Amino acid sequence: MGRNTESGSLVMGRRTRMSEQDAMSQAGPETGNEMRGFTLLELAVVIAIIIILASIGAARYTQALARAHEAALRVDLVEMRKAIDNYTLDKKAAPGSLDDLKTAEYLRDVPTDPMTHEKDWNTETCDSLLSSDQDLTTGICNVHSSSMAVSLDGSAYSSW
Repeated sequence: MGRNTESGSLVMGRRTRMSEQDAMSQAGPETGNEMRGFTLLELAVVIAIIIILASIGAARYTQALARAHEAALRVDLVEMRKAIDNYTLDKKAAPGSLDDLKTAEYLRDVPTDPMTHEKDWNTETCDSLLSSDQDLTTGICNVHSSSMAVSLDGSAYSSW
């Protein structure tokens, strides 16, 4: 009475069919070539690729940030130098400090140095004349960054 056949089994005189799913579930999860996850090697490779891509992105972000600071520094220097020249031509004397440019409304505010994040510009004083009717007094004729860092092209920011 307990005869097994290929397609089913005979139990107590009744024939029952066993489905393939039932057979798989009775046999356990380790039958066949089914994989139920990733191997440690696969995970390590994926993590290594993510780390490499993140480091490339971080390096490019840092370089883009440095370029943006350099561009802001160039613009600030050009604007302050224009304001110094305009002040000198209008007042017939060079400004004594950068605050004079703000007081006379040639600058809305003294900009913050993008490299040092302070308003600590190095000013260059001279007694050169921009026009023939200018008074010969010593005042600011140029401005530079007070940063001792070096730009992406190798020149010092303080030399700009």
